[in-house]
Amino acid sequence: MTIDEKYMRRCLQLAAKGLGFTKPNPMVGAVIVRNNQIIGEGYHRKYGEAHAEANAISSVRDESLLSESTLYVSLEPCSHYGKTPPCAALIVAKKIPRVVVACPDPNPMVSGRGIRMMKEAGIDVSVGLLQKEAETLNRSFFVNQLCKRPYVVLKWAQSRDGFIDHQRASLSENPPAQLSNSLTMSLVHKLRTEVQGIMVGTNTVLLDNPRLTARKWFGRNPVRIAIDKEGRIPADSFLFNDEADSIIFTQSADYPIKNGNVKIIALDFSKNVNRQVLEQLYREQIYSVMVEGGSHLLQSFISAGMWDEAFVEIAPKRLVSGVKSPEIQDNNSISRRFLGSVQFHLKNEISRNFL
Repeated sequence: MTIDEKYMRRCLQLAAKGLGFTKPNPMVGAVIVRNNQIIGEGYHRKYGEAHAEANAISSVRDESLLSESTLYVSLEPCSHYGKTPPCAALIVAKKIPRVVVACPDPNPMVSGRGIRMMKEAGIDVSVGLLQKEAETLNRSFFVNQLCKRPYVVLKWAQSRDGFIDHQRASLSENPPAQLSNSLTMSLVHKLRTEVQGIMVGTNTVLLDNPRLTARKWFGRNPVRIAIDKEGRIPADSFLFNDEADSIIFTQSADYPIKNGNVKIIALDFSKNVNRQVLEQLYREQIYSVMVEGGSHLLQSFISAGMWDEAFVEIAPKRLVSGVKSPEIQDNNSISRRFLGSVQFHLKNEISRNFL
């Protein structure tokens, strides 16, 4: 490992601390080094707050040392005014002589402009160190910027014999099968804090009355999303409480629920519904969505290849019969064991052709 790689890996470590808090912005880490010693570091902590470079620079006690230092950053410094001033201009103003960037920013408002601004100011800029690792860290952000669509995550738990639930007619008849354990349930809630939206179908709401919040992990609740073509979801469902905002996709704008935190979007159900849903979510600035059920909705995304990442939990118990789990190809999955359950993490090849 070279010296530059050592400090860039530290940037990636720092960047990952922003997971779940920077969305829809990318996770970015920055390290400032002088004479092979770190004199400052920072990361983008929360959307709307200071970027990694600004936090790293402000952490340096003696600002005069900046003119003798190298700045390592996991993503190209921004060059435009957004929620914060441009970081490239700050780097130039602080007379930092050398900058090492892991990867260019795909955002069209940056896209090489930050690198060019620093080079034109006489800064020695190198780009591409640990680029693959940096892009993987911000896979969702790159999909948003390059493909102009939400990043789609699938999640479900199934029994050892391939069922996700008992056959049930109503919630009062029989509660849903408990397949996740206390640890894997907490991990599911962690995943919810890392996406902007969480989506289910009508039957899932009718049979389970899910809250779709991140109660078992620290972080923001996602926007709750449901497809309710015929307006069958009862008004007293958790989906309509004030714990989080909700979006309902239906066939008519004349939907019976009029809560202020519930947005109604009408779709043409004679056309590709999933495609319309993703188009509308992107317009609503929801750039990542987790599909949690039911089996039919999940399978529709799988069959169309409209997914980027999947988390599938295999519980040790058997149900013998019930609702069959979705079927997905094992794309070089990574497996982890949690209290008897095995979670498979799959990543699909990124496709621009969802929309």
